Amino acid sequence: MKKQTAAVLAALVMGSLVGCSSELSNEYVTVKQYKGLEVPQVSVTEVTDDQVEQVIQSYLEADAVKTSITDRAAQDGDWVNLDYTGTLDGVAFDGGTAQDQEIQLGQAGFIQASGDYQGFEEQIEGHRAGEEFDITVQFPEDYYPDMAGKVADFHIALNDIFEKEIPELTDEWVKENSETAETADEYRAEIRSQYEEQAEASYRSQLESYVQSALLDQIEVKKYPEDTVASEKERLTAYYEQIAGLYGMELKEYIETQLQMTEDDFDQQAEEAVQQTVALDEAFGLIAEKQGLEPSEEEYEEKIAEYAEQAGAEDVEEYKEQVGEDVLRKAILREIITDYLADECVQVEEQ
Repeated sequence: MKKQTAAVLAALVMGSLVGCSSELSNEYVTVKQYKGLEVPQVSVTEVTDDQVEQVIQSYLEADAVKTSITDRAAQDGDWVNLDYTGTLDGVAFDGGTAQDQEIQLGQAGFIQASGDYQGFEEQIEGHRAGEEFDITVQFPEDYYPDMAGKVADFHIALNDIFEKEIPELTDEWVKENSETAETADEYRAEIRSQYEEQAEASYRSQLESYVQSALLDQIEVKKYPEDTVASEKERLTAYYEQIAGLYGMELKEYIETQLQMTEDDFDQQAEEAVQQTVALDEAFGLIAEKQGLEPSEEEYEEKIAEYAEQAGAEDVEEYKEQVGEDVLRKAILREIITDYLADECVQVEEQ
């Protein structure tokens, strides 16, 4: 009798285990696992006191009072505003041109003296505001390989020489420059809080990227919904056409010159990207249904309004029409399910 009871209990346990399987499926995909996805370890970047002070110092410097120096030439320690164009054998090179560049002579870390050539900043000393002149420098041997050791000419336009009076961090300055803090200590706490929020957002973004990648590995595709793939690819192509237009180019030219690939390669990569997106959306739908995570209509509308506000759109209905309500609903569901998966995942240290 005891043996029969044990056998019945074992059968019930096995049946319950089968019933609790985390595998989900529809006509397009099968999700083999979605809870407890293993992802690489991610950590939140610590915000240090030094970083907080550096940020505050940059804000103080941005609020500095500038006083032009007109009665003498530039000297070590002065701030200068200049335009410059660098050339090698008379040809301008990438990264060698700037306008309205502000540097402090002797502190900017530009090209140092080398061999018979003085440093970049040294050769600005002795010139007055309004002068244009040429200098010659030699890049150090440990510079970028294509520039190492080369001699370059720079045409300099010295626009201004000035002193900077940088304010101190006082309660008075804080009251004038912060919407919430009233003291220096409160301002430090405010800056720390802002950067901790950014660090947390960066951590969460990285974790969610890993989670989506891990979920993709658990999806078996039976077939793709052809209409959805076609519309997604059309939307992706339209996006790149818009980007190309900002460059004053047709899509073909943009693909070849900016993306540096052939149209066939672009089409192939676009197809793969769209298929991944569609497969994830099918999986997200299954998980939402299984876990009861599908937002209500009211929740969708609240989230869309939040997206519109973040985008700076004043009219929510106009925003929905511009972006596409279907696109917004998919984005909201992706966010909800990815958050859920991130909370359920297991972070594993990489060996």
